[in-house]
Amino acid sequence: MALIHCDYFSEVLGLSCSMSVILPQAEGERTDAHDRRHPTLWLLHGLSDDHTIWQRRTSIERYVAPLGLAVVMPAVHRSFYTDTTFGYRYWTYISEELPVLARSFFPLSDARADNFVAGQSMGGYGAFKLALRQPDRFAAAASLSGALDMATRPEETEEEYLEELRHVFGEFDAFPGSENDLMHLAGKLAASDGPKPKLYAWCGSDDFLHQQNVNFRDHARRLGLDLVYEEGPGDHQWACWDRQIQRVLEWLPLERPEDGSFRE
Repeated sequence: MALIHCDYFSEVLGLSCSMSVILPQAEGERTDAHDRRHPTLWLLHGLSDDHTIWQRRTSIERYVAPLGLAVVMPAVHRSFYTDTTFGYRYWTYISEELPVLARSFFPLSDARADNFVAGQSMGGYGAFKLALRQPDRFAAAASLSGALDMATRPEETEEEYLEELRHVFGEFDAFPGSENDLMHLAGKLAASDGPKPKLYAWCGSDDFLHQQNVNFRDHARRLGLDLVYEEGPGDHQWACWDRQIQRVLEWLPLERPEDGSFRE
């Protein structure tokens, strides 16, 4: 495997940005190495993290090594993968500009069947948002302890955090039914005639976002969406997500390479 740290400029954000990329490494003298376009997992970080967190807190490079799967891990700060009210268009960046840039830098497939998105916490929200709003681009999406029902917030939520969310999303009265509301997006997808990505969600039973995940699970099941939902002991921590990302990789509808095609 190759691990690449990439710094570049985003025209959409007007900022210097970073991403980490894991690329499969072909064995020996394979003649098709330069023509290969890799299936890709877009792996998203949480609220207080950055593009390095999945490498630092999990063994993601080792987990994907036998799969022939590229992994793109971008930094989006505390944006909730949203075109924010304070002017930074992170949704446009992550959904439109980043895929074009990444595919211009690296041999990544643009076929829907080869593209998957996953994330934890805020990244779980971002993963489902991408898949629900762009079902023609992603075959599958996975959320680990994701913020899946942002319209419902515990009464004890700190006012400072609520004010931050207002800077991202605007006033909360306008959130339900918007293009940032996953519950609304799930309904739109279910009613559409287009392709529908496979969905996977996991949340710890002691996680403060557990009820949000249950809400989304029940909503998705009523809509008839293809959602695998699992939960188990645990709270909002990397010990859970390191374990569960391995489950996600097993679940992905990924064409597995023949033995020996890639080396770890």
